[in-house]
Amino acid sequence: MGTRFLPATKALPKEMLPIVDKPLIQYAVEEAHAAGVEEFIFVTGRGKTAIEDHFDHSYELEDLLSARDKLDILTELRAGVPGAGQVAYTRQQEPLGLGHAVWCARNLVGDEPFAVLLADDLIQSEKPCLQQMVEAASETGGNMVAVMDVPREHTSRYGILDVGSDDGRLAEVRGLVEKPDPADAPSTLSVIGRYILMPQVFDYLGNKELGAGGEIQLTDAMAKMIGRWPFHGLRFEGTRFDCGDKLGFLQATIAFGLARDDLREGLGNFLTNITKDL
Repeated sequence: MGTRFLPATKALPKEMLPIVDKPLIQYAVEEAHAAGVEEFIFVTGRGKTAIEDHFDHSYELEDLLSARDKLDILTELRAGVPGAGQVAYTRQQEPLGLGHAVWCARNLVGDEPFAVLLADDLIQSEKPCLQQMVEAASETGGNMVAVMDVPREHTSRYGILDVGSDDGRLAEVRGLVEKPDPADAPSTLSVIGRYILMPQVFDYLGNKELGAGGEIQLTDAMAKMIGRWPFHGLRFEGTRFDCGDKLGFLQATIAFGLARDDLREGLGNFLTNITKDL
């Protein structure tokens, strides 16, 4: 429902909130495309038709840009629209948790490995995070999640790994605990919103067992796959921003703005001036 961003999200899906000049969901699609993904499935809900409209052609707007000779913008706009037949939408009719949302896509995914990207987790990196994961998964096979260390007092916000062998880059997943109390957390290595999963996860999600928060947790279904298929966590290279949080959203906007050649100098000067007396 995007309640943390009200009133902005009263009529606008939170996934459509812009970081600089692109909505969060577009960053996720571009990251998936860079990793070789060719079919995109959006699990949406009531009031999120703006997402469907965004990933479609707006012929009136394109004609206007063409008539005004704004060809660079037109090219960028068209590049953000996946090809015909590459996009599908399904609805999660009740907010029953991430695991339930993934389960809602089962018939569209079919019987093959798939990736899950949560648009709230925006990652700034030289090589897209999912591409790093695809390359690592080609070595290991099986399930893979993107992971990062968090302060122990924050473990109750994340799925936390019980780690087996660990070479500093790839950590073998021996167990998974959803949102444990800091005192009970097996480590501080947390799962963030990038997953490569084997299709058998749908068998476990189909049991619709309730977990933390009374929701169907993806973490719980993944935990039941441990020992049956290889399972690793990848410490990705890059900076993750929690854009489901106002502070993280603002930090991402500044970081992505400073990465832009057309904005870096002006934004940098502004930040320098306003922070002089802090």
